[in-house]
Amino acid sequence: MASENYNELAAFVMVARERSFTRAAAKLAVSQSALSQTVRGLEERLGLRLLTRTTRSVAPTEAGRRLYDTLAPRFEEIEQELASLSLLRDKPSGTVRINAGEHPAISILQPALCRLLPDNPDIRVEIIVDYGLTDIVAEGYDAGVRMGNQVAKDMIAVRIGPDLRMAIVGAPDYFARHAVPRTPQDLTAHNCIGIRLPTYGGIPPWSLDKDGHEIKVRTEGQLVFNNISLRLHSALDGLGLAYLPEDLVLEHVAAGRLVRVMEDWCEPFPGYHLYYPSRRHTSSAFALLVDTLRYRG
Repeated sequence: MASENYNELAAFVMVARERSFTRAAAKLAVSQSALSQTVRGLEERLGLRLLTRTTRSVAPTEAGRRLYDTLAPRFEEIEQELASLSLLRDKPSGTVRINAGEHPAISILQPALCRLLPDNPDIRVEIIVDYGLTDIVAEGYDAGVRMGNQVAKDMIAVRIGPDLRMAIVGAPDYFARHAVPRTPQDLTAHNCIGIRLPTYGGIPPWSLDKDGHEIKVRTEGQLVFNNISLRLHSALDGLGLAYLPEDLVLEHVAAGRLVRVMEDWCEPFPGYHLYYPSRRHTSSAFALLVDTLRYRG
């Protein structure tokens, strides 16, 4: 088979995997029109329609699905073997794609990259912040970050951070207008800043622990966000109480910009782990990143 035919097959696999010519073209670093022409050429060569195209979506036909199921694992094996060859290089190299929540991306991954990347110019890292419990294998990630108790048993898990604690905080201006809560039940009378997570399908309750006793409190308030920064800044602005990772608020508490309450209801819990498939062939870049992230506390 001519080399251009392999290029056509690789292009088809990427489009079928991404279900989008736009995303596939971006990953292949080609124009969308060129990619569409390449796949159309494959279809004409085979005499079969492989993809059903609409203005909003792309999906494999029955023939396309059969071809994808045959080709995708083989292209993955080739990619993994090529990545493993980089171990033979003197300098670690390669691209690592990681799926993580916003907090571990900020508090753990970013500091690690500051230590790793300056001395390793051939390593490229792509971090996608995502609150969903994404299937990293299906979505083509090399690894993901989750709490230790959320990692599937068939994955390799590497601890990358210490135990965590949450903190309930509000601005002094807020407490000048509202009584300080002392029990979980008191929170129901407060303007609490919520977070909407796709994995919960809504706004999750605040999970509080004291002496091994857990209580989930359904809080309400005027504000709901899907990220940490806006919740923190809203608390600093006196707009309500926020329930945030402790490490993000300690500086503000020490400076008097925030007041911490109900600390006795926020017990430590297992921290973040990097996880990845046990069958994965690690590149030199991935192996070095894992070693940099490994928690040694």
